[in-house]
Amino acid sequence: MPHLCSRDFIRPLLLLVLAFAVSACSRSGSEERRTLVLTGSSTVAPLASEIGKRFESLHPGVRIDVQTGGSSRGINDARQGLAGLGMVSRALGEKEKDLKAYTVARDGVALIVHGDNPINSLSDTEVVSIYQGKIGNWKTVGGMDAAITVVNKAEGRSTLELFLHYFKMKNSEVRPHVVIGDNEQGIKTVSTTKNAIAYVSIGAAEYAVTHGLPIKLLPIAGIPATLATVAEGTFPISRPLNFVSLSEPKGLAKEFIDFARSEAVHDIVRSQYFVPITEQ
Repeated sequence: MPHLCSRDFIRPLLLLVLAFAVSACSRSGSEERRTLVLTGSSTVAPLASEIGKRFESLHPGVRIDVQTGGSSRGINDARQGLAGLGMVSRALGEKEKDLKAYTVARDGVALIVHGDNPINSLSDTEVVSIYQGKIGNWKTVGGMDAAITVVNKAEGRSTLELFLHYFKMKNSEVRPHVVIGDNEQGIKTVSTTKNAIAYVSIGAAEYAVTHGLPIKLLPIAGIPATLATVAEGTFPISRPLNFVSLSEPKGLAKEFIDFARSEAVHDIVRSQYFVPITEQ
């Protein structure tokens, strides 16, 4: 039997310890390298980032890397394998059916006016005429004898794209008096300007109403502008916010999609002024 301090005994023991350490480090490194990259829509990105933070807190060693660049980048990166998931703030087109889309929330856009404005609805034709400057006084559409203050969104805003798409207008046709950036600016402008009209996220507008700001949401095509009608799919100015992939997601990508579509993040979805996909 070899002596406990002999080289013949110690050498195999050291090799065994070294092998175990290398294996442990390898597993640790693998954990640290569990990174999921998402690229694309700047509308989806803040939501994905917040969901990612919560996911990371529940899965030590995982990193959710969210990068913007527009829905087109999300589509291209998903196709080319440059991102684990693409982010797309619209429904997929006919030429994009090779991709799989997973809706994580819905977004709606509502027209708002001041709470004291007697107007309770506008036809699509009247909205277009107002935004094109053909109707400049509320009296023309049954309101007060007062000039209309038209509030439009700045270029690059997804709400602008959705608004123009629905009303079949080009931004060059719009004749705004005020150009704003985010939803809060639009709500503040209308709440402090009695004759203004703007369009903003439905969630942001409902939040403002419940917190006492003097605005009201106008129906579109007779459908009330509410989070409920967006969730039901009946409100006409709405869109899905999607994660997309080229093949069936597996591993970390599937885990993250499942988490992002679960009730565990509904509070985050609402805090970002979107509608959870299962909310009725």
